[in-house]
Amino acid sequence: MKNSYVVGIGEALWDLLPEGRKIGGAPANFAYHMSQFGYDAIAASAVGKDPLGDEIRAAFTAMGLKFELPQVDYPTGTVKVTLDAQGIPQYEICTDVAWDNIPFTESLRGIAASTRCICFGSLAQRSAVSRATIHRFLETMPQDALKVYDINLRQQFYSRKVVENSMKACDILKINDEEILTVAHLFGLETTDMKEACLALREQYALKMIILTCGSFGSYVFYDKGISFLYTPHVKVADTVGAGDSFTAGFCASLLHGHSVPEAHARAVAVSAFVCSCHGAMPRLPEELTHL
Repeated sequence: MKNSYVVGIGEALWDLLPEGRKIGGAPANFAYHMSQFGYDAIAASAVGKDPLGDEIRAAFTAMGLKFELPQVDYPTGTVKVTLDAQGIPQYEICTDVAWDNIPFTESLRGIAASTRCICFGSLAQRSAVSRATIHRFLETMPQDALKVYDINLRQQFYSRKVVENSMKACDILKINDEEILTVAHLFGLETTDMKEACLALREQYALKMIILTCGSFGSYVFYDKGISFLYTPHVKVADTVGAGDSFTAGFCASLLHGHSVPEAHARAVAVSAFVCSCHGAMPRLPEELTHL
């Protein structure tokens, strides 16, 4: 079968935002945005045998997003999200939920064997079950598929071992300005310079690229031809929930289409700026942003 799928694997949940409930979870956000670019995208996770799980499945169907969401004997995940004065989210993440228990089914094995690009993170690897499923998926994918590790460190839900094994398994690491300092400390890098830390990690783990996002300042891509840097556009921020996931999707969508790294970077910046101007993680993108 043709390698056609683009997969976001990990948490699918409800963000309990100040203005109400919205579907979230970084891998699901990524998959949704990739689907808006015309890719055959799948959100892979698990939900509970409960009304919240039914609602996620129904919502993805209504959005036209394919999913692999087995219903398991744990509650559907929820996250309480509060926003500071700048719209930056803070999270309270419930534990022992459905996405901590994603099974590696035969259906998921079949999807993995035909996947051309995957995005995964650290959060869903906090449990042994989902961690094993994610790595079995990665091992089952075609050798030439693109593996993106959007690190997404949350609260205490990560470890050096999880981060290191994920960096060994990926082609592209995406990380933000706070996370790079945490990882530099975690790995004993003798630098507090973000760019130096990125260059050191890229060399140590033979990564094709590292994407470093620095909030309202700008973003970098470290790759074989050098460093791409772009300032962040000034927009009226509604909230930044899901902006990083949309950045990853915009970058991957453009890269898979055959565009250069600087072109993919520019697309990612434009997409994430738009998402910042909207409430919630999954707004509909305008056609001028999704036309590749």
